Amino acid sequence: MGLLEADVANDVTTADFTIHYNEAGPADGVPVILLHGGGPGATGWSNYNPNIGALADAGLRVIAPDLPGWGGSSEVDFLAYEPLDAVCQLMDALGIAKAAFVGNSMGGHTSIRMAIERPERVSHLITMGAPLQLTPFLFGATGPSEGIKIMYAGYSDYSPEAMKRLVEIMVFDGARFATPELCQQRSDAVAARPQHVANVAKAGIRGPIPKWADLGRLGEITAPALLIHGRDDRVVGFEGTLYASARIPDSRVHIINRCGHWAQLEHADEFNRLVTDFVLHHGTGQQ
Repeated sequence: MGLLEADVANDVTTADFTIHYNEAGPADGVPVILLHGGGPGATGWSNYNPNIGALADAGLRVIAPDLPGWGGSSEVDFLAYEPLDAVCQLMDALGIAKAAFVGNSMGGHTSIRMAIERPERVSHLITMGAPLQLTPFLFGATGPSEGIKIMYAGYSDYSPEAMKRLVEIMVFDGARFATPELCQQRSDAVAARPQHVANVAKAGIRGPIPKWADLGRLGEITAPALLIHGRDDRVVGFEGTLYASARIPDSRVHIINRCGHWAQLEHADEFNRLVTDFVLHHGTGQQ
């Protein structure tokens, strides 16, 4: 029997937020913070449930929060919210000075901003499908992608049928992942806290990413970076990852074929090996 969410779920109140998070692994392990994406119903557990236990078993201290505005954490005004403050307040509450950041989609973008703007808190940077505000977009049409359009539609229609469309666009193998159980689970998760998606929708183009990274500062990132991307990602094209890798000094790219936007779920075993090896053996890993 695998790890259950009830085994790892916790809550902490900081100066500005109540943050729900999942924690597993030894207290003295290298801290790894897993940041989820911005789709309706996304949480730390839903984005990383096959990764948390595996990384903890490898000796890492794994923290997978629901960022404020999502899941079991505080509601926020996305027009005024600073996600970096929330992340740092969580780290301070848990006694973590510096951590490896692992971020999918919106979480990957937040991780990049952390590495640029608060580098003293970041030991390693690992992203999967992180969006960048490229203008014009490299190698493709401008404007929202097919996946982004479906994701935004899910903020107002979060029926199981809408969640099926969302899951299918997020992965390469929709028949495998878009199960009735998962689609109902995502729908129920949004319905339990409908104000979260209402707040994202109210922010319009600025939700769920209220502030974009300054691409001119990518060269300032000092943390070693591992940039993972699915070759078949229909939400965020892999060209943005190539753009970032050309500018982040200590970076490398891992492109996975037959993989969509959720590399950590579609190729969980490979992802877990990559993250474990990178955090433990690239750079000092000392906190």
